[in-house]
Amino acid sequence: MIGKWSATVGRAIRRPSAPVTYTLIALCGLLFVTGPAAGLNPVHGSGEALLAAQRAYFHRWGVVPAELFQGSPWAALTPATALFVHGSWVHLLGNMLFLYVFGVMTEERMGRAQFTLFYVGCGYLALLGYAAANSTSQQSLVGASGAISAVLGAFLYLFPGARVTSLLPFLFFLPLRFPAWIVLPFWAALQWLAAGHAATGPGVAYLAHLVGFGLGFLYAWVRFGRATRVKSAPAPAPEGENQP
Repeated sequence: MIGKWSATVGRAIRRPSAPVTYTLIALCGLLFVTGPAAGLNPVHGSGEALLAAQRAYFHRWGVVPAELFQGSPWAALTPATALFVHGSWVHLLGNMLFLYVFGVMTEERMGRAQFTLFYVGCGYLALLGYAAANSTSQQSLVGASGAISAVLGAFLYLFPGARVTSLLPFLFFLPLRFPAWIVLPFWAALQWLAAGHAATGPGVAYLAHLVGFGLGFLYAWVRFGRATRVKSAPAPAPEGENQP
């Protein structure tokens, strides 16, 4: 099996088959444009009515840490449902770009069924970890970034030499290509620093990013082992900005 993968990895990465990744992107996009957050569906009204619909939508489908550990069966499901809910266009597009960049190759390596369980499971645990650390918060938490961060962690282990195109603001967004073993630990370090200075209330759930990233890397390490790592690979698509 390992030998077969090594012989075919170049072809697999050049022409990846990633139906789960594409389905997740399409599903998140469809739910967003039909929901109140997009502001496109007239059934949700406008003005104050639209804002009220958005708050109710996020509260129903998102994670509310203060309610999660009270024994409600529905609340226990929200770390999974929240993975498919996004709060704004920027939030959605940033997350989906990251999922596309790193999810395609990761799914190809893991396989469809395993990648699906990995994505949902790590995403659930990432949001659960954030909720446990903020157990008194009434703020709804939505977004796929906990699961996507897990994909990044797995990608780092599986494809450490894959070159990622990065846009650096302090270099006037000049596109530069670096191997994943430089880009992704740097990204994780930024999440760690931001988590240490994050204020309470609405904002980016940096802790969920860190938990997801760590879970993803650990899963890939345990599941695949050193013998199956791909040290170099053709570059994935340009990198985007992760969002809460």
